[in-house]
Amino acid sequence: MQNDMEAKLKHLEFIQGTINRMSNNSFLLKGWAVAIVGGLLALTFREMDGNYIGVAFAVVFFFWLLDSYYLSHERSFIRLYNHVRKLEATVTDFSMDPKPFRVAGGWWRCAFSTTILLFYGGLVAAGLLITNFL
Repeated sequence: MQNDMEAKLKHLEFIQGTINRMSNNSFLLKGWAVAIVGGLLALTFREMDGNYIGVAFAVVFFFWLLDSYYLSHERSFIRLYNHVRKLEATVTDFSMDPKPFRVAGGWWRCAFSTTILLFYGGLVAAGLLITNFL
């Protein structure tokens, strides 16, 4: 009985570690997006070149998609965690497959979630404000 509970707790730790990595990836993507877009917009002011703004919008778009991808996987692993958490300790199989816990359209749902839209929408709005001042 004790070994079964230890196995279940270890399985939950594995899943939690994956959730933490996904969350960390999302955090790092946001940091890189702000740094790259900020740098490109600063170059726009310095050289008055609209090409930098186009590149900045492309960067925002790709970081937005990648961040949404990580968030959807993080949510799948959270569902897996909750599933394993509710299982009897004797049922632990150490599966790390999140596929059964994915939601149809999960990636796009994440892309249009409030937090993602506010962050990347804010970057786009900042870029649009700057283009109006050129």
